[in-house]
Amino acid sequence: LQNCNLTSASCETLHSVLSAQPSLTELHVGDNKLGTAGVKVLCQGMMNPNCKLQKLQLDYCELTADIVEALNAALQSKPTLKELSLSNNTLGDTAVKQLCRGLVEASCNLELLHLENCGITSDSCREISAVLSNKSSLVDLSVGDNKIRDSGLALLCQGLMHPNCKIQKLWLWDCDLTSASCKDLSRVIRTKETLAEISLIDNNLRDSGMEMLCQALKDPKSKLQELWIRECGLTTACCKAISSALSMNKHLKVLHIGENKLGDAGVELMCEGLLHPNCNIQSLWLGNCDLTAACCATLATIMATKQCLTELDLSYNSLGDEGIRKICEALRNSSCNVQQLILYDIYWSSEVDDELRALEESKPELKIVS
Repeated sequence: LQNCNLTSASCETLHSVLSAQPSLTELHVGDNKLGTAGVKVLCQGMMNPNCKLQKLQLDYCELTADIVEALNAALQSKPTLKELSLSNNTLGDTAVKQLCRGLVEASCNLELLHLENCGITSDSCREISAVLSNKSSLVDLSVGDNKIRDSGLALLCQGLMHPNCKIQKLWLWDCDLTSASCKDLSRVIRTKETLAEISLIDNNLRDSGMEMLCQALKDPKSKLQELWIRECGLTTACCKAISSALSMNKHLKVLHIGENKLGDAGVELMCEGLLHPNCNIQSLWLGNCDLTAACCATLATIMATKQCLTELDLSYNSLGDEGIRKICEALRNSSCNVQQLILYDIYWSSEVDDELRALEESKPELKIVS
């Protein structure tokens, strides 16, 4: 029931459904103006023994700190609950601390906790860390778009490094992190073998931070499969380190590194690592990286020889007709397995457009998004 213009007036009815329907295991009511009063009524329905809810999504519901007491009471009575999403509500540190203390005490085996844009600062990170170290069931944590900063990240990493923590997916986008956080993050990537996906989008990590992360990726114990590092202040200077990491890491499948000033020289360096037999990259995002046609011959070589590569994003780069034609040559190669090519906001002639459309027709598995 996401984005259905519901208000708190609907919550009595939803309360009745929760109380009467043990078959209902997921409730998605995000993007509705339920408010704290409405969700308190929902929580009462959750406390009914008939309710077997496993997933509750309350993003953008205009909740305030006052909701936490009711939520904690519901959590205490609901061992079935596995997923809780409260993103984009103005909870603040005090409420998040209270929520986390409730989660630690509750008998629920929470697997997913999303608290994006909830007014969190470093002040509540000790409590979030305690959830990580106490709930071995928690595998998916998202605290993006909060001002956690380096000091908060250091506290989170204490929980992440705890032997009980089995985290698989960690989203820390736009958390005001700098390169100072990368030392702690590197330890997590290097030693937490369960960690498969991390998002650090829109943090000012810079080349020095990326180089530390690359050292971690080279560790045999790192099992990271997806790294999202878009808009992190990276330049050509860190591309040699990225290349070295790609050549040694067999597990990394997805690399989102767009909106960084890598330039043609940087991508040429990266391609050396991408071509290494150890590299098993499947999805590569290089949108808005200051690329030109000059690097397209090398990219074409990657496309034609790296059969594991199925998705490539080159959007918002000045490739022109010359660059796109080189990409087209690679697509025609029978050994090219690219199935999705993303080319937003790149200008080419009508002749090149005809070539792209003909390629799509000749290769039904190929989708060109522009």
